[in-house]
Amino acid sequence: MSHKDVNIDVQKMGRVAVLMGGTSAEREVSLMSGRGVLAALRSRGVDAHAFDPAERDMGELRREGFARCFITLHGRHGEDGTVQGALELLGIPYTGPGVLASAIAMDKVMTKRMWIAEGLPTPRYVCLTPEQQTHERLRAVPDTLGLPLIVKPPHEGSSIGVSKVNGYSDMQAAVALSARYEPEVLCEEFIEGEEVTCPVLGTGAEARALPVIRIEAPNGAYDYQNKYFTDEVKYHCPSGLPEAEEREIQRLVLASYRALGCRGWGRADLMIRASDRKPFLLEINTSPGMTGHSLVPMSARAAGLSYEDLCLLLLAGAALDSTAGTLAGGAQ
Repeated sequence: MSHKDVNIDVQKMGRVAVLMGGTSAEREVSLMSGRGVLAALRSRGVDAHAFDPAERDMGELRREGFARCFITLHGRHGEDGTVQGALELLGIPYTGPGVLASAIAMDKVMTKRMWIAEGLPTPRYVCLTPEQQTHERLRAVPDTLGLPLIVKPPHEGSSIGVSKVNGYSDMQAAVALSARYEPEVLCEEFIEGEEVTCPVLGTGAEARALPVIRIEAPNGAYDYQNKYFTDEVKYHCPSGLPEAEEREIQRLVLASYRALGCRGWGRADLMIRASDRKPFLLEINTSPGMTGHSLVPMSARAAGLSYEDLCLLLLAGAALDSTAGTLAGGAQ
C-alpha cells in the first residue's frame, strides 16, 4: 500500500477525540502514543483534540460534539472493552475492536482458550487463582510446564509484572510480583527461540496482515524498559525470515485476529521455536502502541504506509459494534 492509496475525506471525520492517558499501569506509554497520533491527525487537517478519561468525564465527549474517537489508551479501562462499552452507549464510533473482542483479547487466559478451541498454536499454560497459590501448588507448576517458564498477570500489557522462572526456587518471587498487579497468575511454557510481531489492519474478509517484525533484544530481555526507553532492542522489518515462514506467521495472525472477532486493527506477538521453527501465538494487542518506538508504524512503513496515513486509515475505520460491518467495510 502506498501513500496515494489513502484517499480519505478529512472533512467527513468531524471533531475527533484522541483518547490518551487513562488510569492503567501503561498511562505513560499511552500519553506518548496519543501525542503522536494527535500530531499526525492535525498535520493532515483533522479537527483532533486530546482527551484524557482519567481527568474528564466520558459524557463530555457527547456534550462537546465529538463525532469519533481514536483510542490510544493501553491496558485496563482502555483496551479491555470498558471504554468501548462507554462509547457504544454514547453512540460515538471508535477505532479498534469492539467490546467483546477487546475484553477477550485483554484476558490472556480467555484468549488462549479461544485459540485452543480454534486449533491455533499457543504455549501450554496453568492459571492460578489466589487460593491455588500455595507452596505445594507452585512447586508443581514447573513439573507440568517444564523449565524455564514465564509468570505474568493475565490482564497487564507492556511486559508489566512478567518474570522468567529458571528454577523451582524462583517461583514464589515471580508469583508474588505478578500478584501485585492482579490476584490471578498466569504461568506459561517458555518457548525458546525468536520473538516476532505482526500487525493486522481491517475487518472481516478485508483484514490483512502487514509485514512481520523480528525482535532482537539484549540477552532476550524484551521488557518494559527496553520496549520504550532504550535503543538496545533491534527490530528487523523486513524480518529476514524465509518467505514461507513469514507467510505462515501472517496466516496464523489473521486467523488469531478473526477468532477473537477483532476489527480495525491489532498486533499479535509470537515466538518461533528454535528447535523446529514452529510459531506459537502469545497474545494480541487491540490498542497497540503508536510511540516513536512502536511496531505497528514500523511495519506499516515497510508496507509503504506513512505514520500519518496509518492514523488516517485507522480513524476512517472507526465504528460501533452495531455498524461495524458497514462502516469499517467502507473504510478499506
